[in-house]
Amino acid sequence: MPYLQLDVNDHYPADAKQRLAASMCETYARMMSVDIRRISVAIRELGEGGVWRIEEPGSNPIPVSMLMLDIRRGRPAEQRMEVARALCAHCIEILGLAEDRLNVEFTQHDGDEMYHPALGGYSPDWTPGEA
Repeated sequence: MPYLQLDVNDHYPADAKQRLAASMCETYARMMSVDIRRISVAIRELGEGGVWRIEEPGSNPIPVSMLMLDIRRGRPAEQRMEVARALCAHCIEILGLAEDRLNVEFTQHDGDEMYHPALGGYSPDWTPGEA
């Protein structure tokens, strides 16, 4: 943990996805004060028609992208918004995603819900004042 999952409607070169993963890991680790080795990034290329959202009531769905962030419980809303904006900026810059078609959702977990055998087991819990 954390697990950053980006669902997209297109396909991208491996080097672009690797740059995006590196940028997201570095930014997330710095902003959320976590060990960069605990971060995993998935870029799921669902293909054309894979992710949709209705922009206005009565209109047809439009293709969008979705960024899901599994994080440690207790992060303040302001901090979550800052990291969401920063990670969206990477997606826009590196993959060319449209800002108005990119959503972010958070799923919060306690440290004992994130197991990393290579890093000694459960993730440490976050305590206020860490970041």
